[in-house]
Amino acid sequence: MKTKENTAVLLLHCPDKPGILAAVTEFINQHKGNILYLDQYVNREEKIFFTRVEWDLHEFQIPKDKISEYFQTLLAIRYEMDFRLYFSDVKPRMAIFVSKMSHCLYDLLARYAAGEWHVEIPLIISNHPDMEPVARRFGIDYYFFPMNKENKAEQEAKELELLKKNNITFCVLARYMQILSPEFIDNYPNKIINIHHSFLPAFAGAKPYHAAHERGVKIIGATSHYVTSDLDAGPIIEQDVVRISHKDTVDELVKKGRDLEKIVLSHAVEKHIERKILAYKNRTVVFQ
Repeated sequence: MKTKENTAVLLLHCPDKPGILAAVTEFINQHKGNILYLDQYVNREEKIFFTRVEWDLHEFQIPKDKISEYFQTLLAIRYEMDFRLYFSDVKPRMAIFVSKMSHCLYDLLARYAAGEWHVEIPLIISNHPDMEPVARRFGIDYYFFPMNKENKAEQEAKELELLKKNNITFCVLARYMQILSPEFIDNYPNKIINIHHSFLPAFAGAKPYHAAHERGVKIIGATSHYVTSDLDAGPIIEQDVVRISHKDTVDELVKKGRDLEKIVLSHAVEKHIERKILAYKNRTVVFQ
């Protein structure tokens, strides 16, 4: 497991104006905080300022449970800041949703088991029983919620109850072949990460790789994004592509596509765990 220092991470955005960055760094420095990381971005079209700051808390003079209150009073109100504060000793808690395809699930669990991520995965939820042996192999609780039109609302309510009982902070759809209801999504705004191929909307349907093969496409891709009630149109976190040729069969396209999906989803999850994503309207600022 990656070792984590005793640090705080501040993510914020606000209307751009002179002195914001100086005020933030002065707030940290005045109270004996040592800044370890600082990145900023200004959307010049909308005149919005974004930043991510991480600092060492060992000598910081404000108690952890008071930092948010102090920051709100001293800076956030004055600069109209929308901010979130995280601490390195608090691990995010992630729930994985999966259906029958195992490639993304295996990749997430392998990285978790290898200690690559500062995260807890207490449970896996599925609308099929197929992946339970995988969960058992990694020692993670598996919950099966069969889903149809008649019981969808009732089953989602049970899932939400389970997530809240386990203090889940975000969810990952590892090729979960169910459309979440707006009511479900509202419980986790910009906290549900999805993965899909990047053929949409050109090659929608159950067999996009077959359709792409018939059209002779030259690249295939994958997109990971936050889930909104607007299907597959939420803020994009990560994307990538791979070149293909006329020599590739449908099976080879599927294999390359799944490899890409694993990588893109894992990169998106890692950025979320590391608190490096700021969602604004329907876009994201992803800090390095």
